[in-house]
Amino acid sequence: ELAVSEAREPGRDELMHRYPEILVTSGPTPAEAAVLAVKPADAAGGMAVVVESGATRMVSIAAGVPIARLQEWAGEGVAVLRAMPNMPAVLGAGATAVAGGPSASEEDLAWAEAVLSSFGVVARVPEQLLDAVTGLSGSGPAYVFLLAEAMIDAGVEQGIDREVSRILVNHTLLGAARLLVETGEPPETLRAAVTSPGGTTAAGLRVLERNAVRAAVLDAVAAATARSRRLGRPARPKHASRESGHPNP
Repeated sequence: ELAVSEAREPGRDELMHRYPEILVTSGPTPAEAAVLAVKPADAAGGMAVVVESGATRMVSIAAGVPIARLQEWAGEGVAVLRAMPNMPAVLGAGATAVAGGPSASEEDLAWAEAVLSSFGVVARVPEQLLDAVTGLSGSGPAYVFLLAEAMIDAGVEQGIDREVSRILVNHTLLGAARLLVETGEPPETLRAAVTSPGGTTAAGLRVLERNAVRAAVLDAVAAATARSRRLGRPARPKHASRESGHPNP
């Protein structure tokens, strides 16, 4: 039912060892549908493999590569969709957004959602929002990991053993995330529930606000969104940049 085409030999060896029941090849294999899971620079070559496989629908998770370009590479007869999952998908806890191109029907979207929901929640969005999704939930786990690093270091600085600090921080983040998901309460309501007037949490939050943590998060998502948009633009030839008098972006 499932085959993986992997160009790199070390990647094929790892996949065959981890999933012996799955067909792993170095090139195309006959398929009805495909997931294009490559770096943006490898998207054109990966799409050639998809087309050669005979797939009539495909969903790409190549960051920043727009549906129009994917469709150009795919040609007619292939329904093209684009999605952005995130790292927690490896645990079945992913957050993914999906968009369909002009060639994708409702049936194609339902197929993509079924595939992507096998490893977490899926939201359907217009393609123009996928770069923002990349900056938000695609890159978001790294923001949380950075927060975890800082909190662990803060615990150590206050005299807590590093391993104890790590356990406390990890489960603090896990518990907070579960409260958000399982209660359905908005974050501002839960934050207020933890914060007593004049208490310890209020003192800590006051420092975070004074240091513009909220603004830094807004800027981080905006920067990652802008980077995703740049990845989706075709590279200009170097000689053209020199002739125009402008350096390469």
